[in-house]
Amino acid sequence: MVTASIYPLEGGCDCGHLRYRLLSEPLIVHCCHCRWCQRESGAAFALNAVIEADRLQNVGAEPEMVDTPSASGKGQLFARCPTCRVAIWSNYAGAGPLLRFVRVGTLDRPDHLPPDIHIYTESKQPWVKLVGNAPVMAQYYDREQYWSAASLTRRVALLPHIQAYQASLKKAQL
Repeated sequence: MVTASIYPLEGGCDCGHLRYRLLSEPLIVHCCHCRWCQRESGAAFALNAVIEADRLQNVGAEPEMVDTPSASGKGQLFARCPTCRVAIWSNYAGAGPLLRFVRVGTLDRPDHLPPDIHIYTESKQPWVKLVGNAPVMAQYYDREQYWSAASLTRRVALLPHIQAYQASLKKAQL
């Protein structure tokens, strides 16, 4: 039996000014319970679909990129709607603009992307009960063990671009 793909998946901000489309499944969906994500989201966790930037199509207004502190000390850029200020995705320092952490709650149909893994559960709220089959990690995890073979292949294809991006940052600092 052939099942229809759910992609593309669309989403956007509250006011509809910023709209986007996920063109394929994400590499992985993290449910992060760290204190940074709790503070940034104002909730008990952040649910992020990690996807290559070229697989996310912006079909609305351009987001405003807001630099915020991060636990690594390298900061992270949040893509926010310039009108209603909802955060749509973020870019972490490691991969910069090449990898996006899309806030699953901004999808029109967020129920299509449940967490693949729970991370930093050592700081999860005690009243959050984790059920289901998604692995639960006290901190981070070994990507080779938990990502699908297809996601690992996509990551290998992205690595030269990430390395070039990081090299350009080092060159700019000189």
